[in-house]
Amino acid sequence: MAGKLHSGEKLIATNKKAFHDYFILEKIEAGISLLGTEVKAIREGRLNLKDSYALVRAGEVFLINCHISPYSHGNRENHEPTRARKLLLHLREIRRLIGKTQEKGLTLIPLRVYLKRGKVKFELGVAKGKKLFDKRETARRKEADKEAKAALKYRR
Repeated sequence: MAGKLHSGEKLIATNKKAFHDYFILEKIEAGISLLGTEVKAIREGRLNLKDSYALVRAGEVFLINCHISPYSHGNRENHEPTRARKLLLHLREIRRLIGKTQEKGLTLIPLRVYLKRGKVKFELGVAKGKKLFDKRETARRKEADKEAKAALKYRR
């Protein structure tokens, strides 16, 4: 799943389920406070964003349910895989997120994880849940686009 993004960025993981289950209204880049073994495990690609989300508690943002597998060469000092991890954002960004998540019933979902200049970065999405018919419509539209591309390719 690792790949190149913009200059100096290396993609570690994406949350494909988030794009299926939510409308993404806004994207925000955040740093994260990690232990050494967590960083090494992430560099190995041992990270799972499925069912993870972010919460704002006491003026701080925390990543919940993000599974980072133990580092392969770690010892007894290895980290707990699903502990809550603090996300690093500016105060004005946190205040804006508090307003959005409380007023409109929106949630914070991690969309992707990448390395930028050697630092682990998370892309958070301010998201609104899709209903079942919305998911079907999205799938239908995606399938139609795929067929149109195939027809154009065949025609050439």
